[in-house]
Amino acid sequence: MATFGDIGVAAAFNILSALIFLIAFAFLRLQPFNDRVYFPKWYLKGLRSSPSHSGTFVNKIVNLDWRSYIRFLNWVPEALKMPEPELIDHAGLDSAAYLRIYLLGLKIFVPVTLLSWAILVPVNWTNNTLAVLSQGDEKITFSNIDKLSISNVPHGSPRFWTHVVMAYVFTFWTCYTLMKEYEIIAAMRLHFLASEKRRPDQFTVLVRNVPPDPDESVSECVEHFFLVNHPNHYLTHQVVINANKLAKLVEEKKKKENWLDYYQLKYSRNQAKRPMAKTGFLGLCGDKVDGIDYQTAEIERLTQEIEAERERVKTDLKCIMPAAFVSFKTRWGAAVCAQTQQSRNPTLWLTEWAAEPRDIFWANLAIPYVSITIRKLIAAVAFFFLTFFFMIPVSAVQSLANIESIEKRLPFLEPTVEQMINLETNIATFSCGLALKIFLIVLPTILMMMSKFEGFLSISALERRAAFRYYLFNFVNVFLVSIIAGSALSQLDSFLRQSPKEIPVTLGVAIPMKATFFITYVMVDGWAGIAGEILRLKPLIFFHLKNFFLVKTEKDRDEAMDPGSIGFNTGEPQIQLYFLLGLVYAVVTPIFLPFILVFFALAYMVFRHQIINVYNQEYESAAAFWPDVHGRIIYALIFSQIVLMGLMGTKGIYEAPLVLIVLPVLTIFFHLYCKGRYQPAFVKFPLQEAMMKDTLERAREPNLNLKGYLQHAYIHPVFKDEEDDEDEGFNTKLDDSVIVPTKRQQSRKNTPVPSKLSGGSSPSLPDHEGSLS
Repeated sequence: MATFGDIGVAAAFNILSALIFLIAFAFLRLQPFNDRVYFPKWYLKGLRSSPSHSGTFVNKIVNLDWRSYIRFLNWVPEALKMPEPELIDHAGLDSAAYLRIYLLGLKIFVPVTLLSWAILVPVNWTNNTLAVLSQGDEKITFSNIDKLSISNVPHGSPRFWTHVVMAYVFTFWTCYTLMKEYEIIAAMRLHFLASEKRRPDQFTVLVRNVPPDPDESVSECVEHFFLVNHPNHYLTHQVVINANKLAKLVEEKKKKENWLDYYQLKYSRNQAKRPMAKTGFLGLCGDKVDGIDYQTAEIERLTQEIEAERERVKTDLKCIMPAAFVSFKTRWGAAVCAQTQQSRNPTLWLTEWAAEPRDIFWANLAIPYVSITIRKLIAAVAFFFLTFFFMIPVSAVQSLANIESIEKRLPFLEPTVEQMINLETNIATFSCGLALKIFLIVLPTILMMMSKFEGFLSISALERRAAFRYYLFNFVNVFLVSIIAGSALSQLDSFLRQSPKEIPVTLGVAIPMKATFFITYVMVDGWAGIAGEILRLKPLIFFHLKNFFLVKTEKDRDEAMDPGSIGFNTGEPQIQLYFLLGLVYAVVTPIFLPFILVFFALAYMVFRHQIINVYNQEYESAAAFWPDVHGRIIYALIFSQIVLMGLMGTKGIYEAPLVLIVLPVLTIFFHLYCKGRYQPAFVKFPLQEAMMKDTLERAREPNLNLKGYLQHAYIHPVFKDEEDDEDEGFNTKLDDSVIVPTKRQQSRKNTPVPSKLSGGSSPSLPDHEGSLS
C-alpha cells in the first residue's frame, strides 16, 4: 500500500521534472535562434521579426543580455494579463472557449476541495476501522492515505450520512457552475457571430443528395431548384467535384519539389559531387541515380499527369457529385435554408450550414451520401473491438505493475524481487502511469482515421467525433479497466461475468483502492506532461534540422515553423478524464482533489501562453464543441453518483442508495433543461440575429459585391491558383445579363424568373453537362 512518503517521493519526482521542463523552456525561449519555435503565431501574423537579424554573430545565436535571465519567468504574467476579448480577437473563440474548460475545472473543484478537506477528511480520519480490521486479519494492509478515505468509516456508521449530504452539495454546485458557464459560452458565441467580420460560411449552405435528372446536369438542377424555392435570396452555387486523385498528385508533386530543393542545396554546398538517391521505397532501396535529375524528371511527369487529371475532372460526369455549396444574398436567407426541410421527401435536398472553407475536409465531399450510414456502422464495430482488445495490454500493465505479481509470474526473478520489495509502490505507480501514456500515443491517429472513414465533412466535426471516442476509450481502458484489473486478469474476467446489479457495488469497493494509482497518473500526465508541452521539444528539434538541411530563403525558414494547434481531439478528452476522476473521488477519497487542482491551474497557465504565442488554429467553429464538453461532465457526474450508491450499499447504510438515487434523476433533468435552453445557440443561427447583421451590413456597405466575394469561396483548393489567375481583377459590378435556358419543361412552367448564370462557374470550368458551375 502506498504511504504519504511514497506519494511524496512520486510528487517530488514529477515536480522536479516539471520544473526542469519549465526552466529549460524559460532559457530556450530567450535564445534568438529559437524565436520562431516559441513565438510562431506572431510571425504568421507579421507582427514579429527575427532578433537574429541584427547584432554580432554571437548575439544572433545566444542572448547575452543578463537582465533577461533575471526575468526568465515573466512569461507567466504575460500569458495571464491579456484580457479575454483581446484573446478572442487574437486567437479566436475556439481557443478562448477551450481555455475556459480549465477555468471551469477550477471553478468546480476549488470549493469542492475546500469543503472536502474541511468536512469529509476529519470524518474519515477520526476512525480506527482499518487499524482494527488489520489486527484481526493480517492480510489486510493499509496506509495513512487509506485512513483519509471513506474506507476508514465503520460499517453501518451514521457518519456515512455526511458523505451523502456532501454528494448533494457537490452535485448542486457542479450543476450550477455548468449552467452559468454554458450561459456565458452561449452568449459569447452569439456575440462573436454578430460582431464577426463577413465570412463565406455565413451566406452558404451545403446541399446534399441532389436527385438525378435525365435532362439537366447537377449544376442546372441545383440552380433551378433554388431559383424556384428561394427566388428572392438565392445568389450562386458551386457544385462539389471529386478531385481526390488530383489532390494526391498535387501533394506528391510538392514532396518531389521539396526533395529537389534539398538536393540542389546539397549540391550548391559541395559541387564536386552530385547528390545521389535511390528510386525504391522511401529512398531506402532500388537503383542509385542522380538525385537532381531524378527529381526533376519526376516533377515533369507529375506535372503532365496533373494537367491531364485536371482536364478530366472538368468533363467527366463521374467526378460531379450530387451536392453543392449554395450561397445566398443574405445571412437570413442562408439561415432559413439551412434550418428547414426543402422537399416532401426528407432524404432529398438535404441542407446544412457549410463549414468555413479552411474547415472543410475536401476528401470526404466525394463520399456518396447513401454510404455514410454503412461507414458509421463499420467504424462503430471497429471501435468496439479496438476498445475491447486494448483491455488486454492495459490489464497486463496493471497486473505486472505489482512487484509481487512479477515474482509470481517470473519465479527466476525472486532474488531480485526481494531486493526491490522496498521500492514496490514507487515502481508500480510510476510504471503504470508511464506505460499507459505510451500505449495512448498512437490512439488519436487511429481514431482520426476512423472519423475520416465515416465521412464527416469538416475538420472540426472530425475532431469532435474523434474526441468523443477518445473519451470513451479513456473511460473504459484508463478508468474502468485500471480499477477492475488492479492485480490480475482474472479480476477482469470475474467483473465481466457479474450481473449488472453487482457492477456498481464492485466499482464502489474497488475505486477507493485505486486512488494512489490515479494520483500518480495525474502527476505523470497532468504535471510533468503539461510542463513538457510548453517546452515543445519535438518542434524545436525538427525546426533546427530543417533549418540546417533545407532552409535557403526567409520563406523556407517561415515554412519550417510548426506552430501546431490545440488538438481538440486529444486535449479535450484528457481534460474530461480529470473531471471524471475529480467528481468520483471528491466524496470517496478527498486527498485526490489537490492534485487535480494543480493540474487545472498549471494547464490553464501553460495553454494560455501557447494559444497566445504558438498555436495557429486551423479553423473557427465559434465554440461549437461546448455542448460536448458540458454533456461529458454531466455523464461523469452521473457515474460518480452511481458509484457512490454502490459503495453505500456495501457499508450497511441501506437507506442511503434510496436517498442518492434522486441525484441522477435530478442531474438528467438538469441536462435536458440546459440542452433545451442553451444548445440551440450552437446548432442554429437565430433569424433575428441574421436580419440584424444583414441590415447593418447593407447600411455600411451599400455597394458590396457579394457575388464576387462568394463565387469562388468554395472552389476545391487544387483549383484555387487557377481561379485566382483567371479572375484577377474581376468586375466589381454584378453581371446578370447571361441567361441559361432550362432543358426541363417543368422548370419552364415553374421558374418565376429567367435562369441566370451561376456565379460558381468560371472560364476554366465551363457550364455544360457535367460542368462545375
